[in-house]
Amino acid sequence: MQPTIEILGKINQNSNKNKDEVFTRLYRYLLRTDIYYVAYKNLYANSGAATKGIDEDTADGFSESKVNMIIQSLADGSYQPKPVRRTYIAKTNGKLRPLGIPTFTDKLVQEVLRMILEAVYEPVFSVRSHGFRPNKGCHTALKEIKHWFPGTKWFIEGDIKGRLRFFISDNELEKFRSSDRHKIYYLYKQADLH
Repeated sequence: MQPTIEILGKINQNSNKNKDEVFTRLYRYLLRTDIYYVAYKNLYANSGAATKGIDEDTADGFSESKVNMIIQSLADGSYQPKPVRRTYIAKTNGKLRPLGIPTFTDKLVQEVLRMILEAVYEPVFSVRSHGFRPNKGCHTALKEIKHWFPGTKWFIEGDIKGRLRFFISDNELEKFRSSDRHKIYYLYKQADLH
């Protein structure tokens, strides 16, 4: 069997060549064991991997049986993300920002889903988009501002008050580039309930 990462690489290349292509059966890649080991490697490198959510589930509990349990629950539709543990971190202005910490199992599923969706969508994102992208962030955005707006002496940075909520409308769902978008949308809605 071809490794899932190689398949995602080909999907990424195909997405780059065919910007309007609808990809079929992406959900099946959530049901392949090998991608969870790559996701685990990605997460374990992060110092937050040992941070507990609402239960004792951490990266240290990763095993083949855990992966098989996740895959089975995704395959039969019984997967339910757990509520996140709410904590608060201090902002520079002295206020507190809420932070939700999911269980490690939920982080693992999120990472696998991120890897799959990134393979499809990264090639079609605007080069001007810097948020939550590989090798991009606030520093690359500032470099671009400096390049395109050399006379800029100041800029205004803002924050959205309250909870920033990501949502998918029915129209956006229709544009989703996967024939099995209803399954991925279901996972999104399940996570949104928590």
